Amino acid sequence: MSASITELLGADGPLAEALPGFAPRETQQAMAQAVEDAVAERGTLLVEAGTGTGKTFAYLLPALQSGRKVLIATGTRALQDQLFHRDLPTLQRALGLSVDTALLKGRANYLCHHRLERAAAGDFGGDLALHPALAAVSSFAGRSPDGDLDALEELSPQSSLRPFVTSNADNCLGQECPNIGDCFLLKARRAAQQADVVVVNHHLFFADLALKESGFGEVLPDADVFIFDEAHLLPDVATMFFGTSLGSFQLTDLARDLAAEAAQLGDLPDLPPLAQALSQAAAGLHTALGDPARREPWPQQSVPKFTAALKGVQLALADLTPPLEAFAGRSSGLDNCQERVALLREHLQPFLDEAEVDRVRWIDVRQRSCTLHASPVDIAPLFNERFPRHARACVFTSGTLAVAGEFGHFVQRLGLGDARTLALPGGFDYQTRAMLYLPTGLPEPSDPGYTDALVAAALPVLRASRGRAFMLFTSHNALRRAATRLRGYDEFTLLVQGERPNSELLTQFRRAQAPVLLGTGSFWQGVDVRGEALSCVIVDKLPFASPGEPIVAGRIAYLRRQGADPFNDYQLPHAVITLKQGLGRLIRDAGDRGVLMVGDKRLRARGYGRVFLRSLPAMPISSELADVQRFFEEPAFEESAP
Repeated sequence: MSASITELLGADGPLAEALPGFAPRETQQAMAQAVEDAVAERGTLLVEAGTGTGKTFAYLLPALQSGRKVLIATGTRALQDQLFHRDLPTLQRALGLSVDTALLKGRANYLCHHRLERAAAGDFGGDLALHPALAAVSSFAGRSPDGDLDALEELSPQSSLRPFVTSNADNCLGQECPNIGDCFLLKARRAAQQADVVVVNHHLFFADLALKESGFGEVLPDADVFIFDEAHLLPDVATMFFGTSLGSFQLTDLARDLAAEAAQLGDLPDLPPLAQALSQAAAGLHTALGDPARREPWPQQSVPKFTAALKGVQLALADLTPPLEAFAGRSSGLDNCQERVALLREHLQPFLDEAEVDRVRWIDVRQRSCTLHASPVDIAPLFNERFPRHARACVFTSGTLAVAGEFGHFVQRLGLGDARTLALPGGFDYQTRAMLYLPTGLPEPSDPGYTDALVAAALPVLRASRGRAFMLFTSHNALRRAATRLRGYDEFTLLVQGERPNSELLTQFRRAQAPVLLGTGSFWQGVDVRGEALSCVIVDKLPFASPGEPIVAGRIAYLRRQGADPFNDYQLPHAVITLKQGLGRLIRDAGDRGVLMVGDKRLRARGYGRVFLRSLPAMPISSELADVQRFFEEPAFEESAP
């Protein structure tokens, strides 16, 4: 191990001097050395670094020291902000470095002056309830240095006003925009091009690859070193961006912009009826799919109403093409609409043609919109084609990449067969700080009474932990059933995903007495509640993805055609990684203690249960409720070290 890494991360190094409570960790030093070697050799490295390894500093330190252009991609915008605003400045101060850094998010995070002007003129759907938020955005526009809407509390990421005050790849006017000189997005991109270290998120990284593939100019700067944190998320994000999609919102947004351009120019009487026809075709597509909100495979047989709706969209777009070509050059906005019509006609085509064997078509229906998707079932060749790794250093890291110590699943998904791998245990003492509780007597997970039985088994655990628990479910139906059963117990503060925004639920969870939070997918990962506030995580079932989920079903069929074993090669590894993510919510600091309860009897009854158990950190396992009760009666939590 090089002296520089040892000294920097050692007991007498600058980090120990600058950071109160810093303690040297062999696993952190080992990871930092491996990253330093990968950077020097321009190689590919996969690192599973368990919670408590200190992986963020382990990759940031050699990246900063390298003197090369570095691009770091994280799983979420929240992690981006943490890296840019906290971790990078902390390291630079401790090391006495001055490195130019930049934060770059997707265009939907930046206020667009042109779109704001349109919204202020009334083009935001006419919802009076949005007026206060619109006023807040207008004020924000005059004082914000970067236009990052995440800093505006009055405008949540889910606000229906957001699309009206931000641009997207379709409606951005680019160099023709009258507000180009004040464009927040352009300023952020220029800063990223000039910086030494750029922090992005996975969605932006793959959006950039898709943009380059389409022949447009690049958004992200090229770099010598690419670091992907929370890398276990990459295959699913890549699947989304390497596919083709067409949404009803794109169609209605285009129709609205066409009508606005016609009104502004004033002498295009044929255009408003065509825009209205497009809007009606979009509404017809959503109506044809009906309620409720859902994700479902493409119909195996022709559904006349749905087929007619698709043809209606095709006709509405085709009718717009000749007049828009005739109006070319009248305005930059109208020219942009012409380009969007051509692009949407192209994106519609895969849903009119016969299905391709290497893609799965599916439908996502929401309350007010719908989206058609054609997703690849094997992203490895696409990833390596669009992101060649030669002459680059690439580091992929997460707390959950390996299954029973092996990286084969992740390697296969992204085609990283030439990568070096390194599995490092977490820095926390699970043997004394945690327990895995596997209750006996529960029925099979497929039993209609399973959720009721799980709640009954969980109640004494929740009483022993005094709430302070996450209950994680693999389906919304099970979550709702459990919520109904638990509402009668006023000894707990019940918080249910979907009843309030997730951020608000977490705030309440940290403050409430005896809180019990019921969540599904979004609470299995990326949620950080430290200390005794979260002392118990209860998992209802082993988190196998539903074979009815369209992309899962398509990948299973694809693997069967390839002669592979879908269960062992795909479904089981994916479930193991998801369970590891759920467990990762429990122990976040060295001083944390807690119990993980898994109700699913298959963990012990089925042979594949051993794969799950070998993949989890070593900890005591018990089926005795008394052991859980004794665990929570022991002395409480110690202060955790930074």
